[in-house]
Amino acid sequence: MKFRPCIDIHNGKVKQIVGGSLRDRGDDAKENFVSEQTAAWYASLYKKDGLKGGHMILLNGVDSPYFEADRQQAFAALKAYPGGLQLGGGVTPENAADYLEAGASHVIVTSYVFRGGSIQYDNLAKMRNTVGKERLVLDLSCRKKYGSYYIVTDRWQKFTDVKVTNELLEELSQSCAEFLIHGVDVEGKASGIEKELVQMLGEWEGIPVTYAGGVGSMEDLELLRKLGKGRIDVTIGSALDLFGGCIPYQNVVYLS
Repeated sequence: MKFRPCIDIHNGKVKQIVGGSLRDRGDDAKENFVSEQTAAWYASLYKKDGLKGGHMILLNGVDSPYFEADRQQAFAALKAYPGGLQLGGGVTPENAADYLEAGASHVIVTSYVFRGGSIQYDNLAKMRNTVGKERLVLDLSCRKKYGSYYIVTDRWQKFTDVKVTNELLEELSQSCAEFLIHGVDVEGKASGIEKELVQMLGEWEGIPVTYAGGVGSMEDLELLRKLGKGRIDVTIGSALDLFGGCIPYQNVVYLS
């Protein structure tokens, strides 16, 4: 289990938000932390500490007046740490090359592939053919409904009918290099991980998986390691002291 850093950009600023609170209308979200530092500052820190494979997410929709400000923050961060960060948020075959050429190691996709409530296989193939399987990360962020976890899209506002299962992971792993999975109902709350989700992910042995959501203490990290059988990497947001939380960054930099 490795620590994967993150940079979330909303309304042109680096933030930590409560995931389920994100709304396109008014570009609103419940904020846990708004940083005085730029995305490039965080990228430079991660570069200094040799942390690779972190994700940077543009949280505004492409129609938002803030989207271009998000992009400029992201481009500056990619310049500061070329090859060190994955990028997601509004990624399509038409703009993916912009981010890869600017220094993103991978692009992260959800809504382009999981559109209209289901998997759009034509879009998945187009995305894979455009950037290559080895540079594509699928974001399977999910929320619980009817006792199961379903992928959510459009900044976690819309449920799909796609259930997260080991069979789904096996199928989609043929088209991507990694999975990023936020437990959206606990994202940004530092109130504990989605245990059932983590346990299920820990049973699957395949391409790398990074889990995010709910980590609030070192005890949560140990539980994640146990339930995930050490196979799942982890992102920590609001609970990290870099973002106003209580977990010291230095305690997790060399997590293994």
